[in-house]
Amino acid sequence: MSDPMNMPGKRILVFLCLTFGFSSVFYYLSAQGSHYGYSLYLMWCPGVAGVITQWIYYRTLRGMGWQWPKKQYMLLSYGLPLLYGMLVYAFVWLTGLGQFVPFERVQEMAGQLHVAVRSPMLLLVLYILGNATIGVVINGVAALGEEIGWRGFLVPELSRKYSFTATAIISGVIWALWHSPVILFSDYNMEGVSIWYGLACFTVMVVSSCFAYTWLRLKSGSLWTAVILHASHNALIQAIFNPLTGNTGPTPYVIGEFGIGLALAMVVIAFLFWQRRSELPGTRLIGQTIQQVSIVRETV
Repeated sequence: MSDPMNMPGKRILVFLCLTFGFSSVFYYLSAQGSHYGYSLYLMWCPGVAGVITQWIYYRTLRGMGWQWPKKQYMLLSYGLPLLYGMLVYAFVWLTGLGQFVPFERVQEMAGQLHVAVRSPMLLLVLYILGNATIGVVINGVAALGEEIGWRGFLVPELSRKYSFTATAIISGVIWALWHSPVILFSDYNMEGVSIWYGLACFTVMVVSSCFAYTWLRLKSGSLWTAVILHASHNALIQAIFNPLTGNTGPTPYVIGEFGIGLALAMVVIAFLFWQRRSELPGTRLIGQTIQQVSIVRETV
């Protein structure tokens, strides 16, 4: 009987077939209406595919990174989107590429809730804190679905065959391609920006971000670092920084996941994590789970 540990290519192919097969249902439904109505189901397709593939070949779900990471990796995962978000949006606000409009957002929220605003500053603070805490937890429910597949299954499998750099790039390209149908054929894009421009910026951002995702996954031995990073990014960028930025003309081309700002910032982030790839000994050891590699790393 062949050793399943020596067949990463076959396992990856099965995982991808299942992922895109499940996702195709929600690609179609999203194209008929709004992507946002099916985003939770779509985001869980990689996770379901990863669990099925893991069970088929290993008959266990161990080795997918279920253990909780050390505190420093949790903090880095949460804080990274806050760091690059503040840098990108502060630049946008200071240069006039976008306008900082916090109280306009407060008035809009008050109108939606049909309440009178006595303290705009208090409501703004509560809005920011709520999204930075509860919002991250809520986003984590959806992010977990993706990350079980991408970082729980795919990254460990790729790392058995490829280097850190190749693992980050390959997983990033696959992740970007998986998003492409809802960008091209549904409403997951930035209004006022060419779809192809948005797709190009999004692809650069996603592929570059996978250097951070992959490094954290392999260094910590836990998929929860990816869940926290993913949830923090979605909550901070989509629910805080974007809504607090007013359009001055070029703004849609710079901000958000479909603008050049985050794409360039993530290239820098990718380079910083790429420089630290030597801190990941043993990521290409054949026949060992990531959990076992972590044990080897800490005892060397």
